[in-house]
Amino acid sequence: MSERSADAELAAAGGRGGADTDDPIEYFLEDMAYHGKSERTREAYGRVLRDFEAFLAEFDTTPAAADRRDCLAWVHELRGDRAESTVATYASYLNRFYGYMTQVGEFDSNPMTLVMQEMDEAIDTDPTRREVSVEDMRSFVDGISHPLERAVVHTLLKTGLRVGELCNLDVRDVSLAAPRVEDAYDLGTRAQLDGRPDTLFVDPSMSRGETANGEERTASNKRKRATLVPVDGELKAALARWLAIRPDSPSPAEPLFVSTRDAWGQRLTPEMVRSMVRTHAEAAGWYRSGGDAAENVTPHYFRHFFTTHLRDRTGDRGVVKYLRGDVADDIIDTYTHNWGDRVRKVYLSNIYSLS
Repeated sequence: MSERSADAELAAAGGRGGADTDDPIEYFLEDMAYHGKSERTREAYGRVLRDFEAFLAEFDTTPAAADRRDCLAWVHELRGDRAESTVATYASYLNRFYGYMTQVGEFDSNPMTLVMQEMDEAIDTDPTRREVSVEDMRSFVDGISHPLERAVVHTLLKTGLRVGELCNLDVRDVSLAAPRVEDAYDLGTRAQLDGRPDTLFVDPSMSRGETANGEERTASNKRKRATLVPVDGELKAALARWLAIRPDSPSPAEPLFVSTRDAWGQRLTPEMVRSMVRTHAEAAGWYRSGGDAAENVTPHYFRHFFTTHLRDRTGDRGVVKYLRGDVADDIIDTYTHNWGDRVRKVYLSNIYSLS
């Protein structure tokens, strides 16, 4: 069950039966425990939320009374001494807190909604990154011959997945209409993939340190909602080629991507993927030790590339935001319900070729 589904279930049940909410942060953390979230996860949320509470106290306000400008001021202060990725993580924690408290009826509204939208826009339109054309990216991909590395890079470039989301994919999360591969693997067994061939399912409920599909995860998925991502012919061919030589894995979860090196058969980790991409980017002159995000091509750069080029080709920001997994409930529900007619059609008509 996804975090949002679990939240809805608790909200429908009336939360914790009228528990004291003089301390809304403690209320939220206790409910996380009832949901089965790990102690590590609760501690991480607790640190961030208490930091936010202390920040507000300097201005004689509280989390329950905070407005959008209070939240924006806190995010601005975070940027003074933390990496942008950390700022985004902390902001997502606060958004999750407010979203839950609003859903169970303890708060009237979520002041982080607009802040998160503004942060997403800033990520989407980052003008400082290296500009790589589709033609140059084709040459880059053409230089990758190993089936695993080629499939990983194709997946990142064709889907816009975060590196942790890619690592968390299991065989059950990919539906491919490819007879030879289908005979060898139990592909696409997720209920959400029924009747949807050539599709990836990205589960938002994956969290680092928690067990999913029989395996403790080393990365978290940061999506707001479950996402169905179409698989075009090129990505399908790259995945089929990889699955044809994929080593057996000791994990009961049957990871989609596993190591073919020292950690033979083990699920790829984000660091393994970053190292893989870094090796090829260095060879292409697209990565320099000590370089920043504006200069270096990394797995996160591929997400930026996907967003920029697909958005320019489609002119449909909603479809791109759906595929990125960072849109609001009302928008994502619309795209989910019209997935076949709109998302898949728009995607397949506009996704760039890498060969």
